[in-house]
Amino acid sequence: MSQQGDEEQEFDLRWADRAEHKEPSARARMLAARWKENPPDPVPFRADPGPAEPRRSSWVSTVLVLGCVAAVIILLGYLQTRSPY
Repeated sequence: MSQQGDEEQEFDLRWADRAEHKEPSARARMLAARWKENPPDPVPFRADPGPAEPRRSSWVSTVLVLGCVAAVIILLGYLQTRSPY
């Protein structure tokens, strides 16, 4: 096989995808080693999410946001009237 320059060499992705052996990622190797010593507990396919928290009304959130905006506007107006300029 003839030697090609670095600029002419190109990694052929199709060639890599056809490889018979693919090395696992570093994370997969780390987890395999950890699980060999201490296997994880079985987990059901869809775990029970548990009791749902009661949702606050969307009006409560809206009033809270508008109240904060009004407080900032009033504070800025007060500071502007108190400034000597």
